[in-house]
Amino acid sequence: MHLYKHQELTVYNSLSKQKEKFEPIIEGAVGMYVCGPTVYSNVHLGNCRTFLSFDLVFRYLKHLGYKVRYVRNITDVGHLENDGESGEDPILKKARIDQIEPMEVVQLYSVDFHQVMNAFNALPPSIEPTATGHIIEQIQLIEKIINEGYGYEINGSVYFDVVKFNKDHEYGKLSGRNLEDMISNTRELAAQSEKKNPQDFALWKKAEPQHIMRWPSPWSDGFPGWHLECTAMSTKYLGNNFDIHGGGMDLKFPHHECEIAQAEACNHESPVNYWLHTNMLTLNGKKMAKSTGNNILPNELFSGENNILSKPFAPTVAKFFMFQAHYRSILDFSNDALEASEKGFFRLMDAYRSISEITPSNKSDFDIPNWRQSCYDAMNDDFNSPILIAQLFEATKFINSLKEGKAEITASDLELLQKTMHDFLFEVMGLVDISETSSNDGNKLSEAVELLIELRNQARANKDFATSDQIRDQLQEVGIQLKDGKEGTTFSLN
Repeated sequence: MHLYKHQELTVYNSLSKQKEKFEPIIEGAVGMYVCGPTVYSNVHLGNCRTFLSFDLVFRYLKHLGYKVRYVRNITDVGHLENDGESGEDPILKKARIDQIEPMEVVQLYSVDFHQVMNAFNALPPSIEPTATGHIIEQIQLIEKIINEGYGYEINGSVYFDVVKFNKDHEYGKLSGRNLEDMISNTRELAAQSEKKNPQDFALWKKAEPQHIMRWPSPWSDGFPGWHLECTAMSTKYLGNNFDIHGGGMDLKFPHHECEIAQAEACNHESPVNYWLHTNMLTLNGKKMAKSTGNNILPNELFSGENNILSKPFAPTVAKFFMFQAHYRSILDFSNDALEASEKGFFRLMDAYRSISEITPSNKSDFDIPNWRQSCYDAMNDDFNSPILIAQLFEATKFINSLKEGKAEITASDLELLQKTMHDFLFEVMGLVDISETSSNDGNKLSEAVELLIELRNQARANKDFATSDQIRDQLQEVGIQLKDGKEGTTFSLN
Protein backbone atom coordinates (compact mmCIF):
# COMPACT_ATOMS: atom_id res chain seq x y z
CA MET A 1 0.00 0.00 0.00
CA HIS A 2 1.47 3.36 -1.01
CA LEU A 3 0.72 5.44 2.05
CA TYR A 4 3.19 8.10 0.83
CA LYS A 5 0.60 9.16 -1.76
CA HIS A 6 -1.69 10.25 1.10
CA GLN A 7 0.89 11.67 3.54
CA GLU A 8 2.96 14.82 2.96
CA LEU A 9 6.37 14.38 4.57
CA THR A 10 8.52 17.43 5.34
CA VAL A 11 12.17 17.23 6.42
CA TYR A 12 14.59 19.79 7.79
CA ASN A 13 17.32 20.20 5.17
CA SER A 14 20.65 21.30 6.69
CA LEU A 15 21.66 22.67 3.28
CA SER A 16 18.74 25.12 2.92
CA LYS A 17 18.42 25.45 6.74
CA GLN A 18 14.63 25.06 6.55
CA LYS A 19 11.92 22.43 6.38
CA GLU A 20 11.08 21.29 2.88
CA LYS A 21 8.49 18.99 1.36
CA PHE A 22 10.15 15.64 0.70
CA GLU A 23 10.00 14.72 -2.97
CA PRO A 24 12.22 11.80 -4.00
CA ILE A 25 14.02 11.84 -7.36
CA ILE A 26 12.20 8.67 -8.44
CA GLU A 27 8.59 8.35 -7.33
CA GLY A 28 8.14 5.56 -4.80
CA ALA A 29 11.89 5.02 -4.27
CA VAL A 30 14.37 6.60 -1.84
CA GLY A 31 18.17 6.50 -1.82
CA MET A 32 19.69 7.23 1.60
CA TYR A 33 23.35 7.28 2.68
CA VAL A 34 24.47 7.55 6.31
CA CYS A 35 28.09 7.83 7.48
CA GLY A 36 28.77 4.68 9.51
CA PRO A 37 31.24 3.98 12.32
CA THR A 38 35.03 4.09 12.30
CA VAL A 39 35.68 0.65 13.78
CA TYR A 40 38.60 1.06 16.18
CA SER A 41 36.70 0.93 19.50
CA ASN A 42 33.32 0.01 20.98
CA VAL A 43 30.53 2.05 19.43
CA HIS A 44 29.49 4.80 21.88
CA LEU A 45 26.00 5.94 22.76
CA GLY A 46 26.23 9.21 20.84
CA ASN A 47 26.86 7.25 17.64
CA CYS A 48 24.05 4.86 18.55
CA ARG A 49 21.67 7.80 18.79
CA THR A 50 22.57 8.85 15.23
CA PHE A 51 22.11 5.33 13.84
CA LEU A 52 18.83 4.82 15.73
CA SER A 53 17.55 8.17 14.43
CA PHE A 54 18.21 7.02 10.87
CA ASP A 55 16.72 3.61 11.67
CA LEU A 56 13.55 5.55 12.54
CA VAL A 57 13.76 7.43 9.22
CA PHE A 58 14.39 4.17 7.33
CA ARG A 59 11.50 2.40 9.06
CA TYR A 60 9.05 5.26 8.51
CA LEU A 61 9.90 5.60 4.81
CA LYS A 62 9.39 1.84 4.41
CA HIS A 63 6.14 2.06 6.39
CA LEU A 64 4.92 4.75 3.97
CA GLY A 65 5.48 2.28 1.14
CA TYR A 66 8.71 3.64 -0.32
CA LYS A 67 11.27 1.21 -1.72
CA VAL A 68 14.35 2.36 0.21
CA ARG A 69 17.99 1.66 -0.57
CA TYR A 70 19.79 2.49 2.66
CA VAL A 71 23.59 2.56 2.40
CA ARG A 72 25.67 2.88 5.58
CA ASN A 73 29.42 2.44 5.32
CA ILE A 74 32.09 1.02 7.60
CA THR A 75 35.22 3.20 7.85
CA ASP A 76 38.06 0.69 8.18
CA VAL A 77 40.90 2.86 6.82
CA GLY A 78 41.80 6.49 6.18
CA HIS A 79 40.19 8.28 9.12
CA LEU A 80 43.14 10.05 10.74
CA GLU A 81 42.83 11.46 14.25
CA ASN A 82 42.47 15.15 13.38
CA ASP A 83 39.39 15.23 11.16
CA GLY A 84 41.02 12.93 8.64
CA GLU A 85 43.93 15.25 7.91
CA SER A 86 46.79 14.50 10.29
CA GLY A 87 47.81 12.27 13.16
CA GLU A 88 47.64 8.50 13.23
CA ASP A 89 44.94 6.23 11.83
CA PRO A 90 43.08 5.15 15.02
CA ILE A 91 42.72 1.57 13.67
CA LEU A 92 46.50 1.32 13.18
CA LYS A 93 47.10 2.90 16.58
CA LYS A 94 44.86 0.33 18.29
CA ALA A 95 46.53 -2.51 16.33
CA ARG A 96 49.98 -1.28 17.40
CA ILE A 97 49.00 -0.95 21.07
CA ASP A 98 47.31 -4.39 21.18
CA GLN A 99 49.95 -5.99 18.90
CA ILE A 100 47.39 -7.40 16.49
CA GLU A 101 46.63 -7.00 12.77
CA PRO A 102 44.62 -3.88 11.81
CA MET A 103 41.95 -6.10 10.27
CA GLU A 104 41.59 -7.90 13.63
CA VAL A 105 40.74 -4.51 15.14
CA VAL A 106 38.25 -3.88 12.32
CA GLN A 107 36.60 -7.30 12.72
CA LEU A 108 36.40 -7.07 16.52
CA TYR A 109 34.67 -3.69 16.56
CA SER A 110 32.53 -4.31 13.47
CA VAL A 111 31.08 -7.33 15.30
CA ASP A 112 30.56 -5.22 18.44
CA PHE A 113 28.78 -2.54 16.41
CA HIS A 114 26.45 -5.05 14.77
CA GLN A 115 25.67 -6.74 18.10
CA VAL A 116 24.77 -3.40 19.71
CA MET A 117 22.59 -2.37 16.75
CA ASN A 118 20.90 -5.79 16.91
CA ALA A 119 20.27 -5.35 20.66
CA PHE A 120 18.57 -2.03 19.85
CA ASN A 121 16.47 -3.85 17.20
CA ALA A 122 17.77 -1.61 14.42
CA LEU A 123 17.22 -2.87 10.88
CA PRO A 124 20.43 -3.60 8.95
CA PRO A 125 21.06 -1.25 6.01
CA SER A 126 20.41 -2.45 2.45
CA ILE A 127 24.15 -2.21 1.65
CA GLU A 128 27.05 -1.90 4.13
CA PRO A 129 30.19 -1.18 2.08
CA THR A 130 33.69 -0.85 3.56
CA ALA A 131 36.34 1.70 2.63
CA THR A 132 38.96 -1.04 2.06
CA GLY A 133 36.57 -2.79 -0.34
CA HIS A 134 36.37 0.31 -2.57
CA ILE A 135 40.00 1.40 -3.07
CA ILE A 136 39.75 1.09 -6.88
CA GLU A 137 36.66 3.36 -6.99
CA GLN A 138 38.45 5.90 -4.80
CA ILE A 139 41.54 5.95 -7.02
CA GLN A 140 39.30 6.44 -10.09
CA LEU A 141 37.54 9.33 -8.30
CA ILE A 142 40.87 11.02 -7.52
CA GLU A 143 41.93 10.72 -11.16
CA LYS A 144 38.66 12.37 -12.19
CA ILE A 145 39.15 15.23 -9.69
CA ILE A 146 42.73 15.80 -10.96
CA ASN A 147 41.49 15.79 -14.58
CA GLU A 148 38.87 18.41 -13.65
CA GLY A 149 41.67 20.63 -12.31
CA TYR A 150 40.78 20.45 -8.60
CA GLY A 151 43.37 17.94 -7.40
CA TYR A 152 47.17 18.19 -7.24
CA GLU A 153 49.93 15.75 -6.30
CA ILE A 154 52.89 16.59 -4.07
CA ASN A 155 55.48 14.03 -2.87
CA GLY A 156 53.18 11.07 -3.55
CA SER A 157 50.14 12.56 -1.78
CA VAL A 158 47.15 14.11 -3.56
CA TYR A 159 45.19 17.11 -2.20
CA PHE A 160 41.94 18.83 -3.13
CA ASP A 161 42.43 22.48 -4.10
CA VAL A 162 39.71 24.18 -2.04
CA VAL A 163 40.61 27.75 -3.10
CA LYS A 164 40.40 26.90 -6.80
CA PHE A 165 37.15 24.97 -6.28
CA ASN A 166 35.63 27.94 -4.43
CA LYS A 167 36.18 30.21 -7.45
CA ASP A 168 33.75 28.09 -9.49
CA HIS A 169 31.52 26.73 -6.69
CA GLU A 170 30.58 27.54 -3.10
CA TYR A 171 32.74 25.76 -0.51
CA GLY A 172 31.15 26.03 2.94
CA LYS A 173 27.47 26.22 1.94
CA LEU A 174 26.41 23.29 4.17
CA SER A 175 28.14 24.46 7.34
CA GLY A 176 27.58 28.16 6.61
CA ARG A 177 31.31 28.90 6.65
CA ASN A 178 32.99 31.46 4.44
CA LEU A 179 36.31 30.40 2.90
CA GLU A 180 37.84 33.88 3.21
CA ASP A 181 37.04 33.85 6.96
CA MET A 182 38.46 30.34 7.28
CA ILE A 183 41.69 31.41 5.59
CA SER A 184 42.07 34.54 7.75
CA ASN A 185 41.41 32.53 10.93
CA THR A 186 43.96 29.85 10.06
CA ARG A 187 47.32 30.06 11.72
CA GLU A 188 50.15 30.22 9.21
CA LEU A 189 51.16 26.58 8.95
CA ALA A 190 52.11 26.63 5.26
CA ALA A 191 55.81 26.28 6.06
CA GLN A 192 55.13 23.01 7.90
CA SER A 193 52.75 21.66 5.28
CA GLU A 194 53.15 20.50 1.69
CA LYS A 195 49.62 21.68 0.84
CA LYS A 196 49.05 24.82 -1.29
CA ASN A 197 46.43 26.12 1.17
CA PRO A 198 45.75 25.16 4.81
CA GLN A 199 42.11 24.40 3.88
CA ASP A 200 43.06 21.81 1.23
CA PHE A 201 42.27 18.26 2.27
CA ALA A 202 43.87 14.92 1.43
CA LEU A 203 42.46 12.70 -1.30
CA TRP A 204 45.38 10.24 -1.09
CA LYS A 205 48.15 10.05 1.50
CA LYS A 206 51.53 8.51 0.81
CA ALA A 207 52.17 5.86 3.45
CA GLU A 208 55.10 6.24 5.81
CA PRO A 209 57.42 3.16 5.89
CA GLN A 210 55.83 1.95 9.17
CA HIS A 211 52.25 2.32 7.86
CA ILE A 212 50.83 -1.22 7.53
CA MET A 213 47.62 -0.49 5.59
CA ARG A 214 48.68 0.59 2.10
CA TRP A 215 47.64 0.12 -1.50
CA PRO A 216 49.40 0.83 -4.82
CA SER A 217 48.18 3.90 -6.73
CA PRO A 218 49.43 6.06 -9.65
CA TRP A 219 50.94 8.45 -7.07
CA SER A 220 52.40 6.22 -4.32
CA ASP A 221 51.80 3.25 -2.09
CA GLY A 222 49.37 4.80 0.34
CA PHE A 223 45.77 5.05 1.47
CA PRO A 224 42.71 7.16 0.61
CA GLY A 225 41.50 10.23 2.47
CA TRP A 226 38.57 9.82 4.87
CA HIS A 227 36.25 12.23 3.03
CA LEU A 228 36.79 10.47 -0.28
CA GLU A 229 35.43 7.07 0.72
CA CYS A 230 31.90 8.34 1.40
CA THR A 231 31.73 10.11 -1.98
CA ALA A 232 32.96 6.96 -3.75
CA MET A 233 30.54 4.60 -1.99
CA SER A 234 27.46 6.83 -1.93
CA THR A 235 27.66 7.64 -5.66
CA LYS A 236 28.49 4.03 -6.59
CA TYR A 237 25.34 2.65 -4.97
CA LEU A 238 22.96 5.63 -5.15
CA GLY A 239 24.08 7.58 -8.23
CA ASN A 240 25.60 11.05 -8.68
CA ASN A 241 22.46 12.69 -7.24
CA PHE A 242 20.46 10.97 -4.51
CA ASP A 243 17.76 11.81 -1.97
CA ILE A 244 19.05 11.78 1.62
CA HIS A 245 22.48 11.95 3.25
CA GLY A 246 22.62 11.68 7.02
CA GLY A 247 25.07 11.74 9.88
CA GLY A 248 25.89 13.40 13.18
CA MET A 249 26.12 17.19 13.39
CA ASP A 250 29.85 16.86 14.12
CA LEU A 251 30.35 15.57 10.55
CA LYS A 252 28.85 18.66 8.89
CA PHE A 253 32.29 20.27 8.73
CA PRO A 254 34.68 19.25 7.36
CA HIS A 255 33.50 15.77 6.34
CA HIS A 256 30.20 16.49 4.60
CA GLU A 257 31.43 19.81 3.23
CA CYS A 258 34.33 17.97 1.59
CA GLU A 259 31.98 15.30 0.24
CA ILE A 260 29.92 17.98 -1.53
CA ALA A 261 33.08 19.57 -3.00
CA GLN A 262 34.46 16.24 -4.28
CA ALA A 263 31.15 15.23 -5.87
CA GLU A 264 30.52 18.63 -7.48
CA ALA A 265 34.11 18.74 -8.77
CA CYS A 266 33.75 15.53 -10.76
CA ASN A 267 30.02 15.19 -11.45
CA HIS A 268 29.09 18.87 -11.96
CA GLU A 269 25.94 18.51 -9.86
CA SER A 270 24.94 18.67 -6.20
CA PRO A 271 25.20 15.10 -4.86
CA VAL A 272 22.37 15.21 -2.30
CA ASN A 273 18.91 16.81 -2.20
CA TYR A 274 18.27 16.57 1.57
CA TRP A 275 21.00 16.68 4.25
CA LEU A 276 19.84 15.45 7.69
CA HIS A 277 21.93 15.84 10.84
CA THR A 278 21.38 14.48 14.34
CA ASN A 279 22.34 16.36 17.48
CA MET A 280 24.63 15.26 20.29
CA LEU A 281 24.09 13.22 23.42
CA THR A 282 25.20 14.46 26.85
CA LEU A 283 25.48 12.55 30.13
CA ASN A 284 24.32 14.23 33.34
CA GLY A 285 24.46 17.61 31.58
CA LYS A 286 28.06 17.26 30.40
CA LYS A 287 29.72 16.15 27.17
CA MET A 288 30.41 12.42 27.06
CA ALA A 289 34.15 11.73 27.06
CA LYS A 290 36.33 8.76 27.99
CA SER A 291 39.04 11.11 29.26
CA THR A 292 36.81 12.60 31.99
CA GLY A 293 35.10 9.32 32.92
CA ASN A 294 31.75 10.89 31.99
CA ASN A 295 31.08 8.07 29.57
CA ILE A 296 28.98 4.93 29.32
CA LEU A 297 29.03 2.25 26.64
CA PRO A 298 25.83 0.57 25.38
CA ASN A 299 26.68 -2.81 26.94
CA GLU A 300 27.41 -1.12 30.29
CA LEU A 301 23.98 0.52 30.05
CA PHE A 302 22.29 -2.83 29.33
CA SER A 303 24.16 -4.81 32.02
CA GLY A 304 24.15 -2.16 34.75
CA GLU A 305 27.94 -2.57 35.13
CA ASN A 306 28.74 1.14 35.44
CA ASN A 307 29.21 3.79 38.14
CA ILE A 308 26.78 6.28 36.61
CA LEU A 309 23.32 4.67 36.58
CA SER A 310 21.57 2.94 39.46
CA LYS A 311 20.49 -0.15 37.51
CA PRO A 312 20.49 -1.82 34.09
CA PHE A 313 18.17 -0.52 31.37
CA ALA A 314 16.88 -2.70 28.54
CA PRO A 315 18.01 -1.66 25.02
CA THR A 316 14.43 -1.00 23.93
CA VAL A 317 13.86 1.29 26.94
CA ALA A 318 17.04 3.26 26.09
CA LYS A 319 15.85 3.52 22.48
CA PHE A 320 12.41 4.72 23.59
CA PHE A 321 14.13 7.31 25.80
CA MET A 322 16.15 8.59 22.82
CA PHE A 323 12.97 8.95 20.75
CA GLN A 324 11.41 11.13 23.46
CA ALA A 325 13.67 13.92 22.16
CA HIS A 326 13.66 15.15 18.56
CA TYR A 327 16.69 13.95 16.60
CA ARG A 328 17.85 17.57 16.01
CA SER A 329 17.81 18.51 19.72
CA ILE A 330 20.45 17.76 22.37
CA LEU A 331 19.51 14.78 24.54
CA ASP A 332 20.79 14.37 28.09
CA PHE A 333 21.14 10.86 29.52
CA SER A 334 20.57 10.71 33.27
CA ASN A 335 19.38 8.11 35.73
CA ASP A 336 16.17 9.98 36.64
CA ALA A 337 15.28 10.61 32.99
CA LEU A 338 15.83 6.95 32.07
CA GLU A 339 13.75 5.73 35.03
CA ALA A 340 10.88 8.07 34.10
CA SER A 341 11.12 6.91 30.49
CA GLU A 342 11.08 3.26 31.58
CA LYS A 343 7.84 3.80 33.51
CA GLY A 344 6.29 5.46 30.45
CA PHE A 345 7.47 2.64 28.21
CA PHE A 346 5.81 -0.02 30.36
CA ARG A 347 2.62 2.06 30.57
CA LEU A 348 2.45 2.13 26.76
CA MET A 349 3.16 -1.60 26.45
CA ASP A 350 0.56 -2.49 29.10
CA ALA A 351 -2.01 -0.37 27.26
CA TYR A 352 -1.19 -2.02 23.92
CA ARG A 353 -1.45 -5.53 25.39
CA SER A 354 -4.79 -4.77 27.03
CA ILE A 355 -6.48 -3.66 23.77
CA SER A 356 -7.28 -7.30 22.95
CA GLU A 357 -9.25 -7.62 26.23
CA ILE A 358 -11.60 -4.70 25.46
CA THR A 359 -15.18 -5.44 24.43
CA PRO A 360 -16.48 -3.12 21.68
CA SER A 361 -19.86 -1.39 21.82
CA ASN A 362 -21.96 0.55 19.30
CA LYS A 363 -20.35 4.01 19.73
CA SER A 364 -16.92 5.58 20.14
CA ASP A 365 -15.97 8.29 22.64
CA PHE A 366 -12.68 9.06 20.86
CA ASP A 367 -12.12 10.00 17.20
CA ILE A 368 -9.74 7.19 16.25
CA PRO A 369 -9.28 8.07 12.52
CA ASN A 370 -8.43 11.68 13.44
CA TRP A 371 -6.04 10.52 16.20
CA ARG A 372 -4.39 8.07 13.77
CA GLN A 373 -3.75 10.94 11.32
CA SER A 374 -2.24 13.01 14.15
CA CYS A 375 0.35 10.20 14.60
CA TYR A 376 1.22 10.50 10.91
CA ASP A 377 1.26 14.31 11.18
CA ALA A 378 3.90 14.04 13.90
CA MET A 379 6.17 11.80 11.82
CA ASN A 380 5.49 13.83 8.67
CA ASP A 381 6.84 16.88 10.49
CA ASP A 382 10.55 16.01 10.19
CA PHE A 383 10.16 12.66 12.01
CA ASN A 384 8.94 14.27 15.23
CA SER A 385 9.06 11.23 17.51
CA PRO A 386 8.35 13.12 20.80
CA ILE A 387 5.02 14.37 19.38
CA LEU A 388 4.25 10.86 18.10
CA ILE A 389 4.92 9.45 21.59
CA ALA A 390 2.66 12.14 23.13
CA GLN A 391 -0.12 10.99 20.76
CA LEU A 392 0.42 7.36 21.78
CA PHE A 393 0.08 8.41 25.44
CA GLU A 394 -3.21 10.15 24.56
CA ALA A 395 -4.45 6.81 23.23
CA THR A 396 -3.15 5.09 26.38
CA LYS A 397 -5.36 7.35 28.53
CA PHE A 398 -8.36 6.39 26.40
CA ILE A 399 -7.48 2.66 26.57
CA ASN A 400 -7.32 2.88 30.38
CA SER A 401 -10.77 4.54 30.38
CA LEU A 402 -12.08 1.69 28.22
CA LYS A 403 -10.62 -0.88 30.64
CA GLU A 404 -12.33 0.85 33.55
CA GLY A 405 -15.65 0.92 31.69
CA LYS A 406 -15.65 4.74 31.60
CA ALA A 407 -15.59 4.96 27.78
CA GLU A 408 -16.86 3.06 24.74
CA ILE A 409 -15.49 2.14 21.31
CA THR A 410 -16.90 0.47 18.19
CA ALA A 411 -15.40 -2.75 16.80
CA SER A 412 -13.99 -1.03 13.68
CA ASP A 413 -12.41 1.77 15.75
CA LEU A 414 -10.98 -0.80 18.18
CA GLU A 415 -9.35 -2.63 15.27
CA LEU A 416 -7.94 0.65 13.89
CA LEU A 417 -6.67 1.63 17.35
CA GLN A 418 -4.84 -1.69 17.74
CA LYS A 419 -3.33 -1.52 14.24
CA THR A 420 -2.16 2.08 14.68
CA MET A 421 -0.56 1.37 18.07
CA HIS A 422 1.13 -1.71 16.62
CA ASP A 423 2.37 0.11 13.50
CA PHE A 424 3.94 3.03 15.36
CA LEU A 425 5.31 1.15 18.39
CA PHE A 426 6.82 -1.81 16.58
CA GLU A 427 7.06 -1.10 12.85
CA VAL A 428 8.03 2.60 12.91
CA MET A 429 9.91 2.96 16.21
CA GLY A 430 11.08 -0.65 16.25
CA LEU A 431 10.44 -1.10 19.97
CA VAL A 432 10.33 -4.57 21.55
CA ASP A 433 7.54 -5.57 23.93
CA ILE A 434 9.23 -6.71 27.12
CA SER A 435 7.28 -7.22 30.31
CA GLU A 436 8.13 -5.21 33.40
CA THR A 437 9.01 -8.40 35.26
CA SER A 438 11.73 -9.39 32.76
CA SER A 439 13.32 -5.95 33.13
CA ASN A 440 13.31 -6.28 36.90
CA ASP A 441 14.67 -9.85 36.94
CA GLY A 442 18.26 -8.59 36.68
CA ASN A 443 17.69 -6.17 39.56
CA LYS A 444 16.13 -8.87 41.76
CA LEU A 445 19.03 -11.26 41.06
CA SER A 446 21.57 -8.55 41.94
CA GLU A 447 19.74 -7.74 45.18
CA ALA A 448 19.53 -11.44 46.16
CA VAL A 449 23.24 -12.07 45.50
CA GLU A 450 24.22 -8.84 47.35
CA LEU A 451 22.23 -10.11 50.34
CA LEU A 452 24.09 -13.45 50.23
CA ILE A 453 27.43 -11.60 49.97
CA GLU A 454 26.48 -9.57 53.06
CA LEU A 455 25.58 -12.78 54.98
CA ARG A 456 28.90 -14.34 53.87
CA ASN A 457 30.80 -11.23 55.04
CA GLN A 458 29.09 -11.51 58.44
CA ALA A 459 29.99 -15.23 58.64
CA ARG A 460 33.64 -14.44 57.81
CA ALA A 461 33.70 -11.65 60.42
CA ASN A 462 32.42 -14.21 62.97
CA LYS A 463 35.10 -16.69 61.76
CA ASP A 464 32.28 -19.03 60.62
CA PHE A 465 34.23 -20.18 57.58
CA ALA A 466 32.06 -23.25 57.01
CA THR A 467 29.00 -21.04 56.29
CA SER A 468 31.09 -18.56 54.29
CA ASP A 469 32.47 -21.36 52.06
CA GLN A 470 29.03 -22.96 51.72
CA ILE A 471 27.52 -19.69 50.38
CA ARG A 472 30.40 -19.29 47.90
CA ASP A 473 30.34 -22.94 46.73
CA GLN A 474 26.57 -23.18 46.35
CA LEU A 475 26.45 -19.94 44.33
CA GLN A 476 29.25 -21.39 42.18
CA GLU A 477 27.11 -24.51 41.53
CA VAL A 478 24.29 -22.38 40.06
CA GLY A 479 26.69 -20.40 37.87
CA ILE A 480 27.37 -17.35 40.07
CA GLN A 481 31.03 -16.75 40.83
CA LEU A 482 32.11 -14.55 43.73
CA LYS A 483 35.35 -12.58 43.43
CA ASP A 484 37.00 -11.15 46.54
CA GLY A 485 39.08 -8.02 45.94
CA LYS A 486 40.42 -4.91 47.69
CA GLU A 487 37.15 -3.04 47.02
CA GLY A 488 35.04 -5.88 48.44
CA THR A 489 33.26 -8.85 46.85
CA THR A 490 31.77 -8.74 43.35
CA PHE A 491 30.01 -11.43 41.37
CA SER A 492 29.74 -12.55 37.77
CA LEU A 493 27.53 -15.04 35.92
CA ASN A 494 29.38 -18.00 34.40
